[in-house]
Amino acid sequence: MALLSTTPMLEKAKADNHGIVAFNVHSFDSIFWVLEAAAELKSPVILQTTVGTVKSLGPKNIVQVAKAASEHYDIPTGLHLDHCTDFEVIKEAIRAGYTSVMIDASMHPFEENVTRTKEVIQLAKSLGVNVEAELGKVGGVEDDIVVADEDAQKAVPEECKQFVEMTGVPTLAPAIGTAHGIYKGKPDIDFDRIAAIAEMVDVPLVLHGGSAVPDADVRRCVSLGMAKVNVSTELKNAYSEAIRHHFAAKPDSLDPRAYLQKAKDAAKEMAKSKIRMVGSEGKVVPAFV
Repeated sequence: MALLSTTPMLEKAKADNHGIVAFNVHSFDSIFWVLEAAAELKSPVILQTTVGTVKSLGPKNIVQVAKAASEHYDIPTGLHLDHCTDFEVIKEAIRAGYTSVMIDASMHPFEENVTRTKEVIQLAKSLGVNVEAELGKVGGVEDDIVVADEDAQKAVPEECKQFVEMTGVPTLAPAIGTAHGIYKGKPDIDFDRIAAIAEMVDVPLVLHGGSAVPDADVRRCVSLGMAKVNVSTELKNAYSEAIRHHFAAKPDSLDPRAYLQKAKDAAKEMAKSKIRMVGSEGKVVPAFV
């Protein structure tokens, strides 16, 4: 199956009241085990890369590997560039074959965010590439983007409505109290704000900072209109911790096949738990095949 635009994927998820997990992948092998996990649960899935990963692995290489993996596992798969502030990197990703991109201009005033988002939509729309934008500021660290807790700002519902109307953006990531990375305390999710935003806009919403949020809270977010749920840190940590435990127990066991298999198994189980969490298990339907 070819890589798909995430626009129809997320619109269908929103209509069917379930989510789709967007997993950050940081290596070529992680593309395969994320799709393997999704295929075993018959779930659509989104592969997601940061700008740092794009620069490390190369956008054309990522697209070719993602295409090969999606054809092998034959499930609905999107490929998304996350939190990009550089228009040239976005253009490069689209040219390479990404099916979704995020222009993050949330650090700028509202009017400039609108202008930058419309510029990306003008480029992407004719090619069927999904565009995601952010309003408010999600706290934490995402690649090179750092937002201190005191600088995090929740999105204003009325501005979300105005933003979607002015830009035509097909997916919106409003800041609603989550943060990138692992939380130091309990996530302060503003469910009433999500409901208010979903009432005012028709497009699927995106939950950033999905790692370590209690499953019940994520399900509630999905029920309120969050169709895309981003997961990065927990997946990366599960993989790395498995390797750490391997060498702690067997410091002389240096065969990569041994420790990488353990890492893959741990990360796959984590991915499956997140897929079940958003309710997308078994949602691969003939219309996508």
